[in-house]
Amino acid sequence: MEVVDAAPSTNALVAERARGGAAEGLVVVAEHQTAGRGRLDRTWTTPDRSALTFSVLLRPDVPAESWPWLPLLTGVAVVRSLRDSGATTAQLKWPNDVLLSTRKTAGLLVERVDTPGGPAAVVGIGLNVSLTAAELPVESATSLWHEGTTVDRTDQLAGVLSRLWEEYDAWRAADGDADRSGLAAAYAGLCSTLGRDVRVDLPTGEVLVGEAVRIAAGGGLVVRTGTGETTVGAGDVVHVRPGG
Repeated sequence: MEVVDAAPSTNALVAERARGGAAEGLVVVAEHQTAGRGRLDRTWTTPDRSALTFSVLLRPDVPAESWPWLPLLTGVAVVRSLRDSGATTAQLKWPNDVLLSTRKTAGLLVERVDTPGGPAAVVGIGLNVSLTAAELPVESATSLWHEGTTVDRTDQLAGVLSRLWEEYDAWRAADGDADRSGLAAAYAGLCSTLGRDVRVDLPTGEVLVGEAVRIAAGGGLVVRTGTGETTVGAGDVVHVRPGG
């Protein structure tokens, strides 16, 4: 584990280490991340030492078609660690958000990196720990402290990493099969998106409205509309919102 005072992006640091031959299990933590990256190149920052911002290097020896489950696996690990800490309302929003009740407290970004030792996955996690109401970036965001859960950041980091490795080991032992490893069932049980009417905004400007019925075999979201079922992948959507 490496802890740095400040960094633009821990994912970028771990990707650089991966290309240099770093082994699986490397963790880089930034006390202050100045240009964190989210899905679709969105950026964000948090006040110094108010969040957990870190990235983990994994080298999954599973079929490539199973890799889209990695962000979902990470989400399960984060939610379970938060519930372990007493944040009982923690749940998932497909594809890469962790909520406390209905407000976002963590974001996840998994990136594939080509390295001399083969493809690697950089798993980035940003978790709001002690931000006050005035420090939250948007009204739809929250933090553990703001929702009434006080944790030590070091303890919470250890809890997330322990849960992440537990989920990863089970998934890898099942050769990336989300059903056999129990990942698919675990994700469905923690995901607030499923069973609800959703509005999916696509990059083309099109809007898909229907019921989120299940997670597909490849990790995509299956939406049932009046004309049938459509599966969308995380890279195919701009926003997924409740309602019609």
